[in-house]
Amino acid sequence: MFFYFSQFLSFLAMPLTIVLALIIGGAVFIRRKWGKRCLWIGIGLLIFFTNPFLSNLALLAWEPDFKSFDQIENHEIGIVLTGVTNLSKTATDRTFFNKGADRITHALQLYRMGKIKKILITGGQGLNPVNPQTEAEVLKRFLLMTGIPESDILIEDQAKNTAQNAQFTKVFLEKNGITTDQKFILITSAFHMYRSKGCFDKVGLNTTTFPTDYYSHDIKYDIPALFYPDAESITYWHKLVKEWIGIAMYKVAGYM
Repeated sequence: MFFYFSQFLSFLAMPLTIVLALIIGGAVFIRRKWGKRCLWIGIGLLIFFTNPFLSNLALLAWEPDFKSFDQIENHEIGIVLTGVTNLSKTATDRTFFNKGADRITHALQLYRMGKIKKILITGGQGLNPVNPQTEAEVLKRFLLMTGIPESDILIEDQAKNTAQNAQFTKVFLEKNGITTDQKFILITSAFHMYRSKGCFDKVGLNTTTFPTDYYSHDIKYDIPALFYPDAESITYWHKLVKEWIGIAMYKVAGYM
């Protein structure tokens, strides 16, 4: 129930939902003064949310800075959060990645550099699975293809959200006799790191963050960036708003 309420709240607060409601409402009631005002506000917000320069500024303000590999001290285990593969397309001999593959490829780099000795992948199938495989299993198969020994790959394949990533990871560690007093490297997307870190702190796992998968980029002062509307910009705002709502709901629920 909590998940569905959170999703419904996210839908209502999405920038595109608000813009469409204002424009459609304004068009229907165009003869009224407040209807015209709604129409123009909707158009103004559409211009704002599709501006790539402004969406990038928001992302830069929200996403934590990346850390160089030299900054990272050696740890026993790196914890990788899933949400990066295309589980809607079933295959057993390869891994289909969505955006976010940095989570696992950067974990692989940390492993190859000796920064971590083992990779723990946490994540199951989600709420409406069409693929019998879990995401942790799919990513494990990818790591095995790169030559990592199976003994160095740990998987927790039941979690369906970030809160469960933290909760079930702790249970997995305790069940397998792995000390939870050590410090872990937490690897996930930069825009998602605040919520992830909060959830792992809540369950008592000490982590150092390693943000990956950036949506922001270096600031560009050119005509396209400053003035051309961009459909991806409103997608970025959707991700930010959804993440902010998720954080608020997680705090209310006591997950972080």
